[in-house]
Amino acid sequence: MTPEQMAEGPEAGAVPPPPRPLDAIDQDILQILQADGRASIRSVAERVHVSRANAYARINRLVEDGVIRGFGARVDHERAGHSTSAYVTLKIVQNSWRTVREQLRELPGASHIALVGGDFDVLLLVHTPDNRALRELVLTRLQEIPEVLSTRTLLVFEEEDLEPNG
Repeated sequence: MTPEQMAEGPEAGAVPPPPRPLDAIDQDILQILQADGRASIRSVAERVHVSRANAYARINRLVEDGVIRGFGARVDHERAGHSTSAYVTLKIVQNSWRTVREQLRELPGASHIALVGGDFDVLLLVHTPDNRALRELVLTRLQEIPEVLSTRTLLVFEEEDLEPNG
């Protein structure tokens, strides 16, 4: 598998195989790659005390199994020009999750989408350049989705990434 294919993760729409148990070496590899997604195969192999071929095969299997969904950069949204962040809760029409999810994916600044149980149906994390852009997103873009019954916006004052070396 090429590095480009590994970066893309499993093919879109492909059904991953059932989960396999991860041993201590797999767990260590995951921890290393979460801390530094740019770590070389050689570096990973040395740190977990296996051959480069073994490390490559394990990483490849973790990607193919869907354990590793991709490789990317963790972004400081404020430094990247998106100084306003908010969680938006949505109540949606029953059984419209898939339709709504596809529309939410297209929103500028949408960072995380979750179907949840409780007082609302969807939790959406957005990052926008400012409050004006957030207002436009919530009051225009979200409200024009027919399946969205109501929204509530929770402005984020401060956030911290809890992933390794976040």
